[in-house]
Amino acid sequence: MSNEKLAREIVQGVGGENNVVSLVHCATRLRFTLKDTAKADKALLEKTDGIITVKESGGQFQVVIGNKVPEVYAAIGEVSGILNESKDGANSNDKTSAGKKGFGAVIDVISSIFAPLLGVMAGAGILKGLLLIADNFGWLPKTDPTYIILFGAADSLFYFLPILLAVTTARKFGGNIFTAMTVAGALLLPSVTALNGAEGGVNFFGIPVVMMSYSSTVIPIILAVIVMSKLEKFFNRVIHESVKNFLTPMISLAVMVPLTLIAFGPFGVYVGNGIADALLAAFSFSPLIAGAILGAGWQLLVIFGVHWGLVPVFINNIAVYGRDGIKPAAAASVFAQTGAAFGVMLKTKNKKLKTLSASATLSALFGITEPAVYGVTLPLKRPFIAGIIGGAVGGAIIGQGGTQAFASGAPGLLTLPIFYGPGGQGFPALIIGVVASFSISAILAYVLGFKDPVEEGDGSKAAADKSVSSSDATGSKSTGTPVPAGAPALQKTVGGAAETALSPLSGTVVPLADVPDPAFAAEAMGKGVAIEPSEGRVVAPFDGTVTVAFKKKHALAVVSDSGAEILVHVGVDTVKLDGQHFTSHIKEGDRVKAGQLLLEFDIEQIRAAGYPTVTPVIVTNTFDYEDVLPLQQGKVQAGDELLETVAVRQTDGGGTDGSKQSA
Repeated sequence: MSNEKLAREIVQGVGGENNVVSLVHCATRLRFTLKDTAKADKALLEKTDGIITVKESGGQFQVVIGNKVPEVYAAIGEVSGILNESKDGANSNDKTSAGKKGFGAVIDVISSIFAPLLGVMAGAGILKGLLLIADNFGWLPKTDPTYIILFGAADSLFYFLPILLAVTTARKFGGNIFTAMTVAGALLLPSVTALNGAEGGVNFFGIPVVMMSYSSTVIPIILAVIVMSKLEKFFNRVIHESVKNFLTPMISLAVMVPLTLIAFGPFGVYVGNGIADALLAAFSFSPLIAGAILGAGWQLLVIFGVHWGLVPVFINNIAVYGRDGIKPAAAASVFAQTGAAFGVMLKTKNKKLKTLSASATLSALFGITEPAVYGVTLPLKRPFIAGIIGGAVGGAIIGQGGTQAFASGAPGLLTLPIFYGPGGQGFPALIIGVVASFSISAILAYVLGFKDPVEEGDGSKAAADKSVSSSDATGSKSTGTPVPAGAPALQKTVGGAAETALSPLSGTVVPLADVPDPAFAAEAMGKGVAIEPSEGRVVAPFDGTVTVAFKKKHALAVVSDSGAEILVHVGVDTVKLDGQHFTSHIKEGDRVKAGQLLLEFDIEQIRAAGYPTVTPVIVTNTFDYEDVLPLQQGKVQAGDELLETVAVRQTDGGGTDGSKQSA
């Protein structure tokens, strides 16, 4: 299923665009805040191909996608206005959070603020860890300009973390992003930080100011931006329309910067340090027991979404102390579930489960555990318990060994360098711990066993009640209908007949690999070609029906009468033009004839706005065919034959004989 088609089904499954207050994503999940969760169809979403599972936790409706969540997130932005920051619902997001109760509201706020930063935070953490290793082994000393430049690239995120958190917090609470960034920037301004330790103390109109360092801090800027967002709403209501655009930011800055330095800053720093000290005290009392508890329970916290409550503590410890001794034990839990999935792969005789557990093991090794947990170990129960046991053992070893984290990043193979500090102290315990977690969990998952989805019969035929669990050729999930022993093999479903699509534009044919957009260039949305247009007209590639007519008018999709789905996406990132320079002549559901005018666009105006006009023409249901072949190179005119779909030929047994038939 293409990302755009999956995006449309997700939007429909969560109750439609109007039911969405906000959407963020982390490494594997789409995290929706909904107006009414009763309108969401959780059961339908869980049956949709491309979705691992659906969870409701921490006040969020979480759709677990896996590794391709950024592409699906972007596709949701293409097919809807959910990601449009001017969307009415976005500004009411703080009200939604406020309406939630207790711990759920806190988790919702924390996850929404930190989730968008996890990818770049992990990347910066890995780079920082590798530089620490290079310095410890004498490969690249800290005084070398190369080290200084690379360390600056890695450390800038953490130093300027308040500014990044100002952005995500303002988005969460509907505040002005640029005002929030300015407040954060004031905390880091050299002339302000120079007041720290000033002789005779610091005061603001006679009010004492407790100065401290705010680089890499978390809580102060979050508190400041939450209050700032509410003040802005008040000022915007009472200040006249003609002057509020500059008076509201001016008053917000004049109030919030001093208020943050006087109250929120010291309070936030003291609270963060207090929580960190309490957890560190637990590890100091018995690092073995504390490590075992965190190693066993981390994945349970992840399942319920409450692990976000510890994320600010990890970051705060690294900011204040330069290291964190709590997070390393969580690595044991990650590698434990990885080992459990590996044990399932070795044990199962079900080919589909073997393939799933193998891919889940691979992704979990790099810190993405959702496919392993939700797709393999948790449904099978005993392997998940094996992972908890393995995680407890590994966490105890890591805790007792005094392992520290020196940068942020999700535990995985690539992020192991973030646990390597001066002299490598504690790092051997980490390696022993994660190896023990993986090995013990894999062995226990294999020995304890599980109910294999496929029960083997006499070796020649499946048992009488074997259920069909594989997906058909269209990508839809099977119903699991029992098939009696000796029954004929299921016929393979073919998505559509061979067909020729005409060029919807005039211009020059360009390979998809040359399109400056990763989703198109990697053929993630399907095979096809791109056209650099010479004329701003899009015509129908065949007789068919318009299935998608984007609100921003920059793209459309047409399905032929025999089932081929063609997407025409005019330009790259042109969704940001919000419909400017486009004129649509169709709406969804319209019947069209080959060559009929569908869309007009102003090439020069789009280019002048800074957007490429190269236009992908994609067969979005590529997987329904044996192949998709381009028929043109160089110059092409609208109406010329452009693409040919090659149908799958069936055999009597429902398989394919590998031959092709074309139109």
